[in-house]
Amino acid sequence: NMNFLSGIWWSLPLVLFWATPRVTSSWWYMGAVGSSRVMCDNVPGLVSRQRQLCRRHPEAMLSIGRGVAAWTAECQHQFRQHRWNCNAPERGHRLLGRVLLRSSRESAFVHAISSAGVVFAITRACSQGELKSCSCDPKKKGSAKDSKGLFDWGGCSDNVDYGVRFARAFVDAKERKGKDARALMNLHNNRAGRKAVKRFLKQECKCHGVSGSCTLRTCWLAMADFRKTGDYLWKKYNGAIQVVMNQDGTGFTVANKRFKKPTKNDLVYFESSPDYCIRDRDVGSLGTAGRVCNQTSRGMDSCEVMCCGRGYDTSRVSRMTKCECKFHWCCAVRCQDCLEVVDIHTCKAPKSAGWISRT
Repeated sequence: NMNFLSGIWWSLPLVLFWATPRVTSSWWYMGAVGSSRVMCDNVPGLVSRQRQLCRRHPEAMLSIGRGVAAWTAECQHQFRQHRWNCNAPERGHRLLGRVLLRSSRESAFVHAISSAGVVFAITRACSQGELKSCSCDPKKKGSAKDSKGLFDWGGCSDNVDYGVRFARAFVDAKERKGKDARALMNLHNNRAGRKAVKRFLKQECKCHGVSGSCTLRTCWLAMADFRKTGDYLWKKYNGAIQVVMNQDGTGFTVANKRFKKPTKNDLVYFESSPDYCIRDRDVGSLGTAGRVCNQTSRGMDSCEVMCCGRGYDTSRVSRMTKCECKFHWCCAVRCQDCLEVVDIHTCKAPKSAGWISRT
């Protein structure tokens, strides 16, 4: 069931996607196993440091499972209009692994968003009292001052520093065993993802005093919705910087001297992406045959771009929609059901529509 990994932990996303739906090997069923040692020893592909963390914090693994759901949904949202859409068919998650084994922009994004997803999930679990090893941010106590004056720390500030530390220890463990270019690239992008979550911490306050006069304020720090992190990393994906290893093998230099040196917030990649037009197992491409395209768009979701010049089929379908909506005082919106006829455009398949595999 894990032949592709060959018992090796490539990255957090791979193990979480490849784990088969058995109680002993799936993150989503970890809570059903009585012994954390038995549970952690039966998850394929973990390196020793990860097994140690798993045994010490078995409840955190359930939180990581929720983080996987969050980052997967976010990845699919950000790529929804692109040829590669962060999707894999049921029981076909090896395709995503093929993408991760390359050093492309897509791999950079997946490493960043998955690392961010772990930070977000662990931090949220800390605030909700689900983990024995952490709680609200212990540093946010006493009084402080901002542009509006003095305030008292109160409530439960999200302990994002703990989330970052746990994610760094767990997600980076495999990469730290390697010294090659891909390991350095993955570590860089993992860190960029963690930093992205921390970037959107926001201070929230509650006013106290006569009629909410704000003579006293109680404040706390809270993470923003994960969509903000996804949108930010999407911009970084579009501006990702192609790099090469420097001569002493300790870092990167830009592949094109006209571009700026990457910062710790930037995503980096080594190799150009395939076009993802056809089904190709080796590059993790499902192809675009059958994908819905936008006939009037000039962007990535246009029929010309999405269908790779192969053309598209059009089908007319009927669907029920809400129409003639009216606001009624107070406070309801009432609509009628209307039958709408629309044209759906889907990309034609190439003449040879089977899988291409070079192995």
